[in-house]
Amino acid sequence: MPLFFSGEMINAYLFLNTFLAFLAFSFAASAVYIFNDFLDLKDDLIHPRKRFRPIASGEIDKKNAILIMLVLASFGVFISTNIIFHALIVIIIYFIINIAYSVYLKNVVILDVNVIAFGFVLRIWLGAIVTDVNLSIWIVILTYLLALFLALAKRRDDVLIFLNSGLKMRKVIDAYNIKFINITMIILAAVIVMTYILFTLSNEVQLRIQNEHLYLTVLFVLLGLIKYLQLAFFDENTASPVSIILNDRFIQLMVFLWVLSYSFILYL
Repeated sequence: MPLFFSGEMINAYLFLNTFLAFLAFSFAASAVYIFNDFLDLKDDLIHPRKRFRPIASGEIDKKNAILIMLVLASFGVFISTNIIFHALIVIIIYFIINIAYSVYLKNVVILDVNVIAFGFVLRIWLGAIVTDVNLSIWIVILTYLLALFLALAKRRDDVLIFLNSGLKMRKVIDAYNIKFINITMIILAAVIVMTYILFTLSNEVQLRIQNEHLYLTVLFVLLGLIKYLQLAFFDENTASPVSIILNDRFIQLMVFLWVLSYSFILYL
């Protein structure tokens, strides 16, 4: 994202660095997910969807999973070490925060979803470091807010499972309810749209990209968020943001139109 927003996507050297950083963080995140699945194994076994995960379903035994986790973590560290030293620091911070999350922080209300959101901020920090791009405060705020919005949507699914089956997927679920999450998601959606509008109208941004028409992309952000709220409140289907993006044609269209319009304004 820093590379895209800086208008340097066509820079082959920076693109290669970004791709390597992407691989490093993907390996690190995968190792963290395996570690978390180990700790959540008891809960995953009774979860309607997570019980089909490789470790919970028995598709991969624990010894092989540990081996895979160590290999992935090693790859993440090795690749980041060979890009730039500061990239390694970001990866290590990510490991520390997520181990703390898996062991304890996921049981602390409000803090649990904020830790998840911060993980995505670390991703864009890594992207900025390996491309030597000055990270705009706008992208940091928008990334954090959107990640927090999606994390709450996932937490909402855990509350629904508890209400429908009486099964507690997380200890922290007692501190959440549907009304609280709905109100918070609506507030976040409004703040995201307002922040994005301010971003598009910022003199700093308009001068940097030499274009005053960025505000036109607000439409796609607004419609995409409204659709996501509809999926959450009406269809009650926000367990997996990735699954939604891969299957919901309307959201796919909004993402495509946003990328297309933003690219046209930024690069042409």
